Amino acid sequence: MGTVTTDDGTMIFYKDWDPRDGESIVFHHGWPLSADDWDNQMLFFLAQGYRVIAHDRRGHGRSTQTATGHDMDTYAADVTALTDALDLRGAVHIGHSTGGGEVARYVARAKPGRVSKAVLVGAVPPLMLKTEANPGGLPMEVFDGFREGVAGNRAQSFIDIPSGPFYGFNRPGARVSRGLTDNWWRQGMMGAAIAHYECVAAFSETDFTEDLQQIEVPVLVAHGTDDQVVPYDDSAPLTVRLLRNGTLKSYEGYPHGMLSTHPEVLNPDILAFIRS
Repeated sequence: MGTVTTDDGTMIFYKDWDPRDGESIVFHHGWPLSADDWDNQMLFFLAQGYRVIAHDRRGHGRSTQTATGHDMDTYAADVTALTDALDLRGAVHIGHSTGGGEVARYVARAKPGRVSKAVLVGAVPPLMLKTEANPGGLPMEVFDGFREGVAGNRAQSFIDIPSGPFYGFNRPGARVSRGLTDNWWRQGMMGAAIAHYECVAAFSETDFTEDLQQIEVPVLVAHGTDDQVVPYDDSAPLTVRLLRNGTLKSYEGYPHGMLSTHPEVLNPDILAFIRS
């Protein structure tokens, strides 16, 4: 574990698990979580011989609870500071949800040779918000609800989200895990309310169209068809159409948090893509 300090003085916390001579995989977490959300994947890929790295986004987890910089441009710049400090070359970047947007922006702007492949899982691109150009998006009222939850009773909101739509535990017959919901709450409450509040605009209003069009490396787009947070129809299929070298893999009936509910399926699939 370590930290990197950005140009504006923000300390970014990260985990870096060896072997150092192995191919590097960098994990980017979703809102409002931390690097801990990738524990399962980090253990899995470490066992496969990869160097695994995950950071806490600014304002989240153990990184500085800064009041500024909660936008995709700054998030991507923070990743650049991290990858430069670790001198990562030919790395694979994997992002979930908001982290998928962060990956798209970073990879589109990454220095030559820094990235070999990318994986977007339940990711927010191309654009979540409903606009005239994106009629299938979600109305602003949905995201206002997230902000109201953070500002009104963040602790309760961070119970309601994972125990309901995030993991699909609100579906009939769902196998509910108290451990997953409690761990989601734990990670969320570690971060700053201001970061969580302002990140809602970052993940919902950022248009990643140009980023996706600029990415040249192979990209796997993995998405559950029963994603209640980032609806499938207005995300994954549209993302693949914009990518130069994208592959879509759909998971019938899987929820937004499928990396945690179905790691025995997702992990081998991602490994196969990386090795392909």
